[in-house]
Amino acid sequence: MKKFVLRRFAQMIFVWILVSIFSFSIVYFAPGDPLYIYMTPGATGHKMTDEELDRMRESLGLNGNVVEQYMSWAGKAARGNLGISINNKRPVLDQILEKLPCTAGLMGASLVLSLVLAIPLGLIAGTHKNKLADNIISGLTYLGISVPAFWLGIMMIIVFSMTFKLLPGSGMRTIGVNSAWDVIQHGIMPALVLSLNNMAVFVRYIRSNTIVQLEEEYVLTAVSKGAGKKRIMYGHVLKNCMLPVITSVGSRLGTLVTGSFIIESVFAWPGLGTLGMSAINNRDYPMIMGITKFSCTMLLLGNFLADILYGFADPRIKQGKE
Repeated sequence: MKKFVLRRFAQMIFVWILVSIFSFSIVYFAPGDPLYIYMTPGATGHKMTDEELDRMRESLGLNGNVVEQYMSWAGKAARGNLGISINNKRPVLDQILEKLPCTAGLMGASLVLSLVLAIPLGLIAGTHKNKLADNIISGLTYLGISVPAFWLGIMMIIVFSMTFKLLPGSGMRTIGVNSAWDVIQHGIMPALVLSLNNMAVFVRYIRSNTIVQLEEEYVLTAVSKGAGKKRIMYGHVLKNCMLPVITSVGSRLGTLVTGSFIIESVFAWPGLGTLGMSAINNRDYPMIMGITKFSCTMLLLGNFLADILYGFADPRIKQGKE
């Protein structure tokens, strides 16, 4: 198990470096000068001189060749310094941490909701293979995978907010209202939209693995010993069905901090997705690179945590086997 963890950690560091090079290259080779915004009077109130632009270029680490710029940026990023936003002249990391609770709360709620719904639905579909219940659940999962999230979000706003006025259609809070219930009401529709695709994927995983596990010898042995159906399903089958789901959940932990750019924009949710879209529209390169690197780090940590949990769930990994 120790060798497995060390090997996964080394792979995580290697991927982190590769992604940092990739994200830096995309911004570096993008057309235009990131300091163009400073060259217009509307950005700072006055047109900056060449000396001021040179000092600004040096402070942002834009001097030197591509290798020198990357090393400067990567060194600062490793120490938690993601640079200064070109748009509002504030530290990138501070703005990310400000938006993080909003996004983490929404994405965490959607992930928990998808798991709570997917586990029983997947088990029911797997134990009723090719029957009415399985066909209905499978049809819903195909619908969940196929329906575009932005279209579903717009339809929910039209139906539940504009037509029936049951739920607020945008934002995170009502002006003048400061209560947890108000935040929950604002988060119901975006959480449902975000959970739909995850739930559909998890149901397919659990269903297929339930069908396989029910044909294993340990299940037949438990049945022959008189074990109850619930004990077999929840004490044996479910544990083995959750192994691929653990990996899938780990790969989605990165979305807990980055959110969904599209859904947050549709519902005007003040999270990292909205911040990222604003940075893209304003060509705020430090913010784009900071969000990309931050999300990559969280995704790698999520996968690393999933590998560790997978090791505890699968005895073969504990014994050093692949």
